[in-house]
Amino acid sequence: MLAGEQGRARRWALRHQIEVGEFFDARDFVPVAQAHVMADTESLGEEGVRWLEGLAALTPEECRVRVPTITDPRGVDFDTYKRLGQTDAMADIEARAIRAFEALGVLMTNTCINYQTVLPPVRGEHLAMGDTGVVVYSNSVMGARSNFEGGPSALAAGLTGRTPRYGFHLDTHRAGTRHFHIGRAPRGLADWGALGGIVGRATNSYWEVPVIGGIERAPNSDELKHFGAALASFGSVALFHMPGVTPEAPTRDAAFQGRPIPAATMIGEAEFEEFYTSYAAKGDRVDVVVFGAPQLSLLEIEKLAGLLDGREVHSATTLVVTTSPEVKFAADRMGLTRRIEQAGGIVAAGICFYQSYAREMAEANGWQRLVTNSAKLVNIIAGYGYKPTLAATEQCVDCAVSGRIV
Repeated sequence: MLAGEQGRARRWALRHQIEVGEFFDARDFVPVAQAHVMADTESLGEEGVRWLEGLAALTPEECRVRVPTITDPRGVDFDTYKRLGQTDAMADIEARAIRAFEALGVLMTNTCINYQTVLPPVRGEHLAMGDTGVVVYSNSVMGARSNFEGGPSALAAGLTGRTPRYGFHLDTHRAGTRHFHIGRAPRGLADWGALGGIVGRATNSYWEVPVIGGIERAPNSDELKHFGAALASFGSVALFHMPGVTPEAPTRDAAFQGRPIPAATMIGEAEFEEFYTSYAAKGDRVDVVVFGAPQLSLLEIEKLAGLLDGREVHSATTLVVTTSPEVKFAADRMGLTRRIEQAGGIVAAGICFYQSYAREMAEANGWQRLVTNSAKLVNIIAGYGYKPTLAATEQCVDCAVSGRIV
């Protein structure tokens, strides 16, 4: 590959991977079963899309990926983009990127919840995943092995079928390094996200592995999804352990791989209250309520449809739901999409709110105050000019209906 005998795309890919591997002191490569590419068009821009088109213009033998390669959420849903205030120019560059990816053999899954909808990773499986929420879930909940792979690195892994063996591909980096104990059980998805934010702020390092004790019951997939996504967003954390819950931590001692266990940082009611207070503004009008980041599972959409039955979103407020294309198809088939849209909501497939030209949407729609049950989203969206509030799912729906924070 390095000599160019297997095409220019693979030669570029391997050169890129060698540079990454040398930077992180990797001794060799490891074969990967999947790659997951983050490459929304807002990040790519014109130059990035042209670069993709250049790879796609090579012969199929040169440029097609060798292992299953899937995509993170896109920037535009062609069925809803005009209702969200996005432009035809945004849709046009999105279509170009999609054509290039398809020529490379990439599957346009357009999701950050591939572990719930496409092919769940398995313990010990080596991957090259891009989205931080995907990585922390795959590593922690499934016991698979991946680092945070940048867009070019993930695509390179798809082309070569391998990735440099460093970081969380190695046993030594998977031992717990920090210890937390939960004194107040999370009560909903927003609480699980808040817990991820609290632990993430305290951990604040890619190379730290928090161990969370005191969990009273095994969280479900959506709860772990919100916890991990927030943990990765606030702390750049790629792996956590919950003794008795996650596969590499049957016990606390196993989570730390037999190393000395550090004193636990306690997290109770006061810490939750402080976190919520930092993202709250009672009485303010609500411009947009967003359910997404990470995308919603089918069960989350079912709950949301039930909360909206017989109600109507306020005329001055927009309600946006983002999910994967597979979940959207199922929600359509089961009548869940219809129930949400009858109440005045917008259900968008294959996008993530903050990767969908969020600043431009705010300017086009006059949005400022945003309410969500996603701790990850409140951490990110202020950088796009929004004033975010974190609230429980039920409160978010009440806000959408009343048009004010309640």
